Amino acid sequence: MTRSPYFVGICGGTGSGKTTLAQALAARLGEGRCLLLSQDDYYHDLSHLSVEERGRRNFDHPSAVDFDLLADHLGQLASGSPIDAPQYDFRSHSRERPFRLLAPRQYIILEGILLFADQRVRDRLSLRIFLDIPADLRLARRILRDTRERGRKADEVIHQYLGAVRPMHVAHVQPWTSEADILFDDGVSPGMMVDQIIQRIISNASP
Repeated sequence: MTRSPYFVGICGGTGSGKTTLAQALAARLGEGRCLLLSQDDYYHDLSHLSVEERGRRNFDHPSAVDFDLLADHLGQLASGSPIDAPQYDFRSHSRERPFRLLAPRQYIILEGILLFADQRVRDRLSLRIFLDIPADLRLARRILRDTRERGRKADEVIHQYLGAVRPMHVAHVQPWTSEADILFDDGVSPGMMVDQIIQRIISNASP
């Protein structure tokens, strides 16, 4: 690469549509020019704990994320070096093997609920986007996702949401709306979001 990648960070609460937006943005920019990274893959490996102990961990607190590794990987990508990216298995709360060797690309799109909570990650982002979606809509989406994709029961999802997800969102996610360059609510369609993001990227790239 002849220049440093352009880092786009997409933050927002659980079920806000971060992954959907990241994929739509990559498709519009050209998937061959984009690298998608998820904060979810950087959760700490809990394979050394019992199943019961893993289930009791608070995955919505910043301490659950290996921000040291994530910040280091973003620095490597910024300097043009590839990374050995982890893959996280939510059923076992552990990192899968092998890791993925990922090379930097022109655009690096990073999404996650706690992205803005770490200053090293926050400062690395060229553009910060926050999806400010109503809690009831986000909860409905999370129930569907976790029951369909992660093998969980609806009552377990709701219990976790009320006990950890909602209070952690108030404490560690929602306050960072002030750090966003672009703030979207549920009145903006994904297509319109992508249009606005690309216009901002073009504007930032202009001399």
